Amino acid sequence: MGKYRNIVILTGAGVSAESGIDTFRSAGGLWENHRVEDVATPQAFVRDPDLVHRFYDMRRAAIQEKLPNPAHDALAELDARWTGDLLIVTQNVDDLHERAGARRVLHMHGEHLKAWCTSCDLRSPWRTTLIERPPCPVCQARTLRPDVVWFGEMPYRMGEIYAALRSADLFVSIGTSGAVYPAAGFVRDARELGAQTLELNLERSQGSRWFHESRLGPASEVVPVWVEEVLA
Repeated sequence: MGKYRNIVILTGAGVSAESGIDTFRSAGGLWENHRVEDVATPQAFVRDPDLVHRFYDMRRAAIQEKLPNPAHDALAELDARWTGDLLIVTQNVDDLHERAGARRVLHMHGEHLKAWCTSCDLRSPWRTTLIERPPCPVCQARTLRPDVVWFGEMPYRMGEIYAALRSADLFVSIGTSGAVYPAAGFVRDARELGAQTLELNLERSQGSRWFHESRLGPASEVVPVWVEEVLA
């Protein structure tokens, strides 16, 4: 691994699944027994804000009871010890990477433990419910919503992500299905830019053909082994 200096890691639902956080949605299109269209679009929020708030209030409470697993711990160790550039781009909206100790983390789909005020554009740490329409901590407007990227909205900080991909020597995808864009296209971008590409996943993703190597197994098993190799 000595030839690599700059690493970009993409993590998905498979990293947090072993901590008891459900993967994104079932094969039937349901997201925790709700249609995605009913809880994860701007239109759903306009149509039935109470339903959306209840859904995210429950998820916000649930993730605070979960704990990082060995995959999170291993990536945090890599973050602490890697002297080159490193960016962990996560599609996950939980805080398990940070609770494990990782610092170089970018949440492209937002965070459950933040609320976004659509009046003043402030994003605030938030651990309680939103259904009662609490006021924004700064402007006092009662226009807070979950700080989560819904379908039809642009993921966060894409410029930073593509800048990191351009300088990466190694791109690693962990626990992702390869079905949700733009994240699903990162491996192709990285490979075309000359980076080596590695997939660590429970099973082959939809974009497996773009990876130079795929290692299959639970994230809690394959990620620590890979990190140990990198840091050896």
